[in-house]
Amino acid sequence: MAQPSVDVLPRGKQSGQTRFSGVDRLLGPKILVVAPQPFYEDRGTPIALRQVLQALSQLSYRVDLLTFPMGADVVLPGLRIFRAANPFDFRSVPIGLSHRKVALDACLVAALGRRLEQETYSCIHAIEEAAWPALYWARRHRIPLLYDMQSSIPEQLLKYRWARIPPTPAATVAAERWLLTRADLVVASLGLAPRVRRMAPSTPVREWKFPSTPGQVDPADALVLRRSLGLPAAAPVVMYSGTFEEYQGLADLLAAIPIVRARVPAARFVLIGADEAHRASITEAAEALTRDGTLTIVARQPRSMMPSYLAMADVLVSPRSFGGNLPLKIFDYLASGRPIVATDISTHRAVLTDDLAVLVAPRPEAIAEGLVSVLCHASRGRALGTAAREYAVEHLGWNGFVQSVDEIYDEVHRRAAA
Repeated sequence: MAQPSVDVLPRGKQSGQTRFSGVDRLLGPKILVVAPQPFYEDRGTPIALRQVLQALSQLSYRVDLLTFPMGADVVLPGLRIFRAANPFDFRSVPIGLSHRKVALDACLVAALGRRLEQETYSCIHAIEEAAWPALYWARRHRIPLLYDMQSSIPEQLLKYRWARIPPTPAATVAAERWLLTRADLVVASLGLAPRVRRMAPSTPVREWKFPSTPGQVDPADALVLRRSLGLPAAAPVVMYSGTFEEYQGLADLLAAIPIVRARVPAARFVLIGADEAHRASITEAAEALTRDGTLTIVARQPRSMMPSYLAMADVLVSPRSFGGNLPLKIFDYLASGRPIVATDISTHRAVLTDDLAVLVAPRPEAIAEGLVSVLCHASRGRALGTAAREYAVEHLGWNGFVQSVDEIYDEVHRRAAA
C-alpha cells in the first residue's frame, strides 16, 4: 500500500498559528508531539516525523504538533500545528547546533508549558532535545513521555571541539542516561537501541523502521536529469544523497574518486544535498574534480524528486564514518533497486547485510574497491539491486509501518493506565 497523500500549504506568518485539518474527527486519544525542528522541510527528522503523523492520522489519533515557527503546514485529519514564537524573525535554522537553534529551543520550551496548561493530553511525544523539558511537564501532569531518539545527542556533539573538552563528554552522556532511565518509552532510530539498552536496561525501547515504498520512475525523467547535469548518457554514475555533515564521510568518498577513475575512467560522481555553506567548502576541496566534470554537486532537492535522481544512478553510496542512527536515505536506497556500497559500521549493519549491499571499511581505498567491484561486474550490481528492492517491498511497506506506530502508542497508553 502506498503512503497516503499529504497536502502541504505555505506556512502562516503569525507564530502560534493553529490549523485543524478535515472534519472534526476527534475519535482517538489526544497526544502532544514536540518537534524542535522547522516543520515541514525536506530533511531528515522532519521527513521521519511527517511519516509518523500520517500514520497517527490514519489511526484516528488527535495530534497537536508544537514546532518551530518556520516550515510548511502539513494538512492531515486530526492534526493541529502550533508554532513557537519567533522574536528574532529567523527565516531558517541550519542542521545541528547553532545560536538560532538554541534561541528557538528556548521559545519552544516556553510554548510547551503554555500548551500543557491549556489542553489535556494522553501523552507527550518529544523529539531529540525537547525530551528534557517535556519530561518535567509529563511528570507534573502525570502523563507518560515517549522519547523519540532520532540521534544520540552526546554523539552528535562530538563534532564540536568544545564538546570534547572534559568534563563535557561525561556530562552530556550522564544527561542522556538520566533521560533514558526516566522516559516511559524510547523509540530510537534504527541502530540506537543497543545504546539505549546499555544505558537504561529497564526502559522499554523500540526502533523506527521507516517506510519506503518503491516508486515507478519514467526512464525518460532520469535521462532528462542526466542531461540537465551535463552527464554523458553512457557514463556510470555513482550517487550520494543526504547532508554534507562531517560524519557522513564525504572526505573519504572524495579521496576515493581518483582511485575509482583510474579503474573506471568514465565514472561520474553526483553528490546531492548541499546547503550553501557546505557546497562552498566541498567545492573548494574538490576543485579539480568539479572543474573537469568528474564530480557534480547538487543542492538539496525536494523529496518528491529523489526517486528520479536515484533512478539515474548506477551505484548508490553511503560513506558514513560514525554515528549510531541509521540515515533515512538507506531506506530510499533500498527501495530504488540500485546497488548500494556502504561502510561496514554498526549503523549500516542495523539493516544492511552482505546480501543487500557491498559493505566496506570506512577508508578511501576500501570505498573505491567496493565501487569498482560493482561498476565492473554488472551482474553483481543487478543482483544486489534486486535483493534490495525485494527487501523494501517485504519489510518497508506502509501498512507495516502503521501497525508499528499503533503498537508503540498502545504500549505508551497501557503504561499510563497501569
